[in-house]
Amino acid sequence: MTHLRVAVSFLTILPVGPKQLPARLAPSVLYFPLVGLVLGCALWGLDTGLREVFPSGLSSAIVLVFLIAATRALHVDGFLDCCDALFGAHTRERRLEILRDPHVGAFAVIGGAALLLVQWSSLAALPDAVRPEVLLLMPCLSRLAIAVGIFRFPYARKEGLGAAFQLGKSWALIPAALVLPLAAGALLAGWAGLIFVAIAIGVAVLLGAWIARLLGGLTGDGYGAINEVTMVALLAAAAAFVERAPQLFDAPLAIG
Repeated sequence: MTHLRVAVSFLTILPVGPKQLPARLAPSVLYFPLVGLVLGCALWGLDTGLREVFPSGLSSAIVLVFLIAATRALHVDGFLDCCDALFGAHTRERRLEILRDPHVGAFAVIGGAALLLVQWSSLAALPDAVRPEVLLLMPCLSRLAIAVGIFRFPYARKEGLGAAFQLGKSWALIPAALVLPLAAGALLAGWAGLIFVAIAIGVAVLLGAWIARLLGGLTGDGYGAINEVTMVALLAAAAAFVERAPQLFDAPLAIG
């Protein structure tokens, strides 16, 4: 239960973390998809209520604001910092320095606006028939992407909370981290759900490799960037599937 509490406190605003963190935090990463699925349940419930009152566009905006608030804007902040550091500097040392700078630059403003615009427009475009499945899976699979980033790439700094998540990590943990996302994806969204899992892993590996090449590894901000870009990719893919291949959402178990 200690590692579950660490995962909840790290990924959400809930102050349930243990007073003393375990020396090895890698096992906590196994719970990231579960925490994401719980967040997805909250998004689904909120969206269901909002859609009774508001149009899709406004409901989608409120849902995204709730997700940002429920996660302390942690992942969005990481994405913004990465925009400034990765696009605004030319050396590893300067990029790492910018990641610690609390000020926001032009790349962060432009990147953040583009990120939220694509997330909102993609979510607003989803019909009622698939919104529950996407809202449930999106946070689960984007947290799976964070887990892949942690397991796949080294940490760029010698110190920091993210470094503790490297302790005790093993490739043997990857199959355990995949069980819930694969099961949820298949049951909730059929082939589309399994494709979503592949997209999440692909984004984590490709984006993580690019960030690691520039920084010498990943940081907490890098994990946040992976989460946000994965959500964009999943939402855009869902909107494309609805438009071009809705049969992919056929599933043994449907919600809504």
